[in-house]
Amino acid sequence: MNNEAKVLATVGGKPITEMDVNMLIMQMGQRASMYDNPQGRAMILEQLINNKLFLMDAQKNLYEREPAFKEQFNKVKEEMLSRYAVQKAVERVRVTDEEAKKYFEEHPEEFAPEMTFSASHILVETEEKAAEIAEQIKSGELTFEDAAMQFSSCPSGKNGGSLGEFGHGQMVPEFENACAALEEGEMSAPVQTQFGWHLVKLTSKGMGKAVEYKDVSEQLKEALMGQKQEAAYQSKINQLKLLFPVDKF
Repeated sequence: MNNEAKVLATVGGKPITEMDVNMLIMQMGQRASMYDNPQGRAMILEQLINNKLFLMDAQKNLYEREPAFKEQFNKVKEEMLSRYAVQKAVERVRVTDEEAKKYFEEHPEEFAPEMTFSASHILVETEEKAAEIAEQIKSGELTFEDAAMQFSSCPSGKNGGSLGEFGHGQMVPEFENACAALEEGEMSAPVQTQFGWHLVKLTSKGMGKAVEYKDVSEQLKEALMGQKQEAAYQSKINQLKLLFPVDKF
């Protein structure tokens, strides 16, 4: 017997199967992994049992004949029809590999290699504390690494403040801008970010490797698909406004 057809419970003689549980978990999207385990599946089964009990209660009491239910049902039906019509409007949109590759070749500026940095930092709460530590480092009283281990509130402090290598967009703009302005081996003045005040020491900087089409093809196709779907959606809206005039008051 197909495992998904396995009956897990019956309510009023009506079965709830493994497939019913699987379907509900799939509908949860990103939360699905939280429930795809024995405890989670048991909770889902219990929810399905409860749903079935309320459904049978509603059917027994003929709730579907009540005007209030009919009004709610019509609203849900209209919303579903609207969403379905949107799907129909964009369902034929496709992005070919040739289209994506052409875009890649015609927009080299979007895929140019970006700056990479290797740096260390010291994070403290106030500008005054950062300036005080900077003076101790400049005077030779402490090395940058020793100061990081002694004063930095960032977990990197235990490693002398080292953050390793990072690329464009991986750090907050203020921190990245500070790195870009430094020469290798140079320490910055105190830099403020949302996390506090930093002293930044640049280890090295350079250009990342060139972006190849194969590395971005899927993301590029998704982006182009979104653009084409939006264009198809807007085109359909414009057509519909000719058929069904819209007046705003």
